[in-house]
This record gives sequence, structure tokens and C-alpha cells, in this order.
Amino acid sequence: MTLPCQRHLFDLPDEVAYLNCAYMGPLSKAVLRAGVDGLSRKARPWKIEPSDFFTPLETARELFSQLIGGDPQGVAMVSSVSYGMAIAAANLPLPRAGNIVVLAEQFPSNIYAWRQLALHNRAEVRTVARPEDDDWTRAALEAMDDRTAIVAVPHCHWTDGTLVDLQQIGDRARETEAALVVDGCQSIGALPLDVGVVQPDFLVGASYKWLLGPYSHGFLWVAPRWRQGRSIEHNWIARSNAEDFAALTSYTDSYAEGARRFDVGEVSNFALLPAAIAALEQTLEWGVEEVQATIAILTQRIADRARELGLQVAAEDRRAGHLMGLRLGSRSPAPLAAALQAEKIHVSARGSSIRVSPHVYNNDRDVDRFLRVLDTALRSIPTA
Repeated sequence: MTLPCQRHLFDLPDEVAYLNCAYMGPLSKAVLRAGVDGLSRKARPWKIEPSDFFTPLETARELFSQLIGGDPQGVAMVSSVSYGMAIAAANLPLPRAGNIVVLAEQFPSNIYAWRQLALHNRAEVRTVARPEDDDWTRAALEAMDDRTAIVAVPHCHWTDGTLVDLQQIGDRARETEAALVVDGCQSIGALPLDVGVVQPDFLVGASYKWLLGPYSHGFLWVAPRWRQGRSIEHNWIARSNAEDFAALTSYTDSYAEGARRFDVGEVSNFALLPAAIAALEQTLEWGVEEVQATIAILTQRIADRARELGLQVAAEDRRAGHLMGLRLGSRSPAPLAAALQAEKIHVSARGSSIRVSPHVYNNDRDVDRFLRVLDTALRSIPTA
């Protein structure tokens, strides 16, 4: 099932073709209102009750857990993907001479924590080379062995949307007793994912891309066996009985239940949290499968025409429907990106590719304009 164009919910001028959600998703009008209303409460702090520090958090946990097929007890609020990765790295064992499997050209937030952990433990970060056939799943499985302690991969590659079969990777990881850490930043909200099926040890994602929420806010889902783990900061609200403000100096070593111990400090953000909740509600109302199906129609049109123009695009069964890279070969993406920008068509240049990432606010007119300018600009860009 697909959705009708949702452009009316966003503040997108008719002359702007925003095909760059993988860079940053726009806020809908409702999400913006929720953030502004939340921030305005800080102007009158005497109206902020102790319950306001807690009740919205539980609402957000419940909504996010619905999105990924998990349980609210496993959801922690984080500020970024890198924060969530730091929590995973602080809790996962890595023996000396063990290895951590990652993909080539992964986003840095899912690399630096593992490099540091490997250096500290005298272990190896094993980087899977980009496969010529775009089959990251096969390549990652071949890289895993009996010394693999952690597999840290995305659901789809941030540069071009090429897929990783997380169920296959998870099955193999459990066979070898390795932990699976998933970067869902470029997929959660647009590509279906069920933690009950994948069974990751840690899954982390940001609000500001495909969840169409605020910047500096994200979610971490933690598998049950790690929920008694070590937090990376010691904020008051993560402790048990934090709701009793009068007793906060009765210090305790016990934590709130579930993954709440991993919540980032000042987690009850009165502007970001209401916006994130509104964004989650909108995504759940649409349905992730419906979002994926709707966007895939647009990207398929672009892929078909791009191939006619001599560009390379990953096969449909090797890429997600919401995000793809148009590979220019020997052409430089810079002149093409500039030509598109001049026509108010927004995409990203990544390596030797143009990354195109529409959402449900895009329509056929946006695609038509993109393809027209792409065709014209390619004729003027020399090959190396």
C-alpha cells in the first residue's frame, strides 16, 4: 500500500525539490509546533511539574518500541548515534586478538568507537571491502570468523542505500557468539526493521533523518542481556526513585528499570522531546512499510532513467527503496551537484556518486525536474 503525497504537511515551497532526506529530514508543521510549544514552556518554568520530566519520556519509549517491534523497557534516549555506539563499546567484551567487523566507508559515528576499543584491547577492526556486486551481506559473512566478537554494520549503506541483510548477519553472529550492533540512522522510519527478528544487541538511530524529527536527539534499543550494563555518564534521572525530587540527596547506586540507565543527561529536553514524539506519531500513522513502498516508486523512476543516461545504480534487490546512489563513473559529481542546486533541486554528492533520497513529501513533479536537469547537466560534464 502506498501513501498520497504528504507535501501539504510540510513547509516546502513549490519551487524546491528536496530529495535529500539522508542529509537531514525536514520538520513537518506539526513537529515544528510541538517543538515551539515545548520550548515556550521554559519561558514559564513555574508551570513545569516534576511529572513533565518523566511522562513524555515514557511516551517516546513506547512509540519508538512500536516502530521497531521491541519493548519500551529496552529503549534509551541518546543525543546521537555516536553516543549510542559509545554505550555499546563500553559494554561489549572484546578479547585480545579478537576482531570487529565493519563495512568500508561506513559513517564515522559507527567507526571511531570501534577503533578505540580495538586499540585498547589489542584487537583488530576488520573492514569489509566494497563488493563489486553490492552484496554486502555475503561479503560481511565471509569476513566473520571464530575470532569475531562484534559486528557493527548499518541496515543500508549511508552513501548509496545498498542493503545489509541483518537477519542473516544476526543469525551468523549468534552462531559465533558475536554481538550485533546496528546503525539504523539511515533506515529507521523508512525501512522496516523488527528487533524480534534481527535480534541485535544494540540498535541506534537519530531522529533528524528518516524519523523527520529534531537534531541532537536519538534512540538506543538494548537487548535484555545488556540492560544491567555500564552507563557512560552518571545523571540523576537515570537512578531509581528520581521522581522524588525532595529525596534526590538520598543517593543510591541503583538504576531505573530497563535501558533507562543509558539515557543521556538532561534527557527531558522540553523542546526536542515533544518534537521527537510528534514525529514518531506521524511515522507510525503513515506506517513504515507504506513509507518504503511510496518512496520506492519515486526512486525506481529515477533509477530507470539514470541507467538510460549511462549511470550505474545498484540492482533493486541490493538497495533500499528510499535511498540510492547514482554512480557517475569518471565524471565529477561537483558540477552536477552545482547545476541541480542552481535549480533548487537538493541532493548530496558522495564520493563519485549523487545520492538521492526522497520522502513522502516528494511528488512526480520533483522527480521530473530532477531528471530534466540531470539529463541536461550530464551533457555538459566531461569525462576524465
